[in-house]
Amino acid sequence: MARRLDLKTAEDQALVRVAQRGNMPAFEELISRHRDKLYARAFSMLRNEEEALDVSQEAWVKGWQRLKQFQGEAGFATWMTRIVINLCLDHLRKKKRQQTESLEELDEEWGGAERRMPFLVVNPTEGLERIELRKRIDRALVQLSEAHRQVLVLYEFEEMDYKQIAKVTHCSIGTVMSRLFYARRRLAALLMSLKKERDSE
Repeated sequence: MARRLDLKTAEDQALVRVAQRGNMPAFEELISRHRDKLYARAFSMLRNEEEALDVSQEAWVKGWQRLKQFQGEAGFATWMTRIVINLCLDHLRKKKRQQTESLEELDEEWGGAERRMPFLVVNPTEGLERIELRKRIDRALVQLSEAHRQVLVLYEFEEMDYKQIAKVTHCSIGTVMSRLFYARRRLAALLMSLKKERDSE
């Protein structure tokens, strides 16, 4: 008789194999391990707690429904992260269709001067505590448009290349490069501004 799997100590790969046979407790253990990371990824893209929670929960439902399709080429957490990203992009596209003004037009109005700024390199080791830096990055990210934040998160946090980002965002590679170039400059400028605010307090 096969030894009973200890869900708490089993590796993700073993839990997935058991869950693929319909074992819900094994899948619930996977949820317990990775839900915080997936919620954080959704929030980094949506910047809204309720929307991030809804999307991350929807991702787990889809993950269960599609679990038999998981072949193990990448880690389970990576596979689930891709589901979350796609759901976030779908959610943002729906929101964008409901807007009456073009995000790109708004970016041109208030972003033209930023594009001419020299790129500002922010060194996180220069007197910044990691937690404080994380807070500043969050504050700066929320000031980017959805379009620019999407590209920045996918490139910097998910380590996608231009071609992959173009595919999931339905943009040309040129548009991706332009948005990323602008977003990195804008983020650097915002971080420098927030640092000056703190230093002057």
